[in-house]
Amino acid sequence: MQLKIEMNHLKTLVFTCLLGTLSVHTSQAQHIDCTSNSKSSLLKKICVDPLAENRKNLETQYLTAYLISDAPLRLLADTHLLWFSRLEQCKSLLCYQQLFEQRIDDLNVFTSLNQSLTQHYLKYEKGKISKMPVHLKIHQLSKDRIKVEGISYRNANNKLETQFIPFLSYTTPDKKTEIVDNEHDCTYSFKYQRSILKVSSKQKGCERFVGIYRLYD
Repeated sequence: MQLKIEMNHLKTLVFTCLLGTLSVHTSQAQHIDCTSNSKSSLLKKICVDPLAENRKNLETQYLTAYLISDAPLRLLADTHLLWFSRLEQCKSLLCYQQLFEQRIDDLNVFTSLNQSLTQHYLKYEKGKISKMPVHLKIHQLSKDRIKVEGISYRNANNKLETQFIPFLSYTTPDKKTEIVDNEHDCTYSFKYQRSILKVSSKQKGCERFVGIYRLYD
């Protein structure tokens, strides 16, 4: 019994040390440092007492995702940077609270689902992640079934139900180059070139998801 207690204590110490190491090596852009005397204007806005619990929960969930998720770590980092850029749009405490909750939910998905069967793409413009972020996910549901899921982010100050434009399609491996978005009845051409995905459409009103995407693997 004593040996079991000591082993559990040792595991706790090892896990704590590992978390500390990861905290040092994760980018400063992914860490909300409210102890600095020279905080940016954004940090001054989110380092307030009403967001203390949100900050704590976010950091815990990010480190959990970093440790457990089988999603590409670069994807975790880049989507976190996108989240920070959306925070900069906020003009109210409610906006900040909603974005914290949304990011925690996103990280929970990265942690809870098998990401090895999913290809993640982020939209790029002029070599950089698009200022109007778009995230496409191609899920291999089975040998003969594929799900294409996407989200295009709008202004973070919009009403919650209008902050995103969704994308959803089901297809088969042999037809994954011609995709119909069931959400808006838009037809897209998907052209895959190694780590690049080119999405085009001839329909008006379907431009939001058109563009060049980079694969995270």
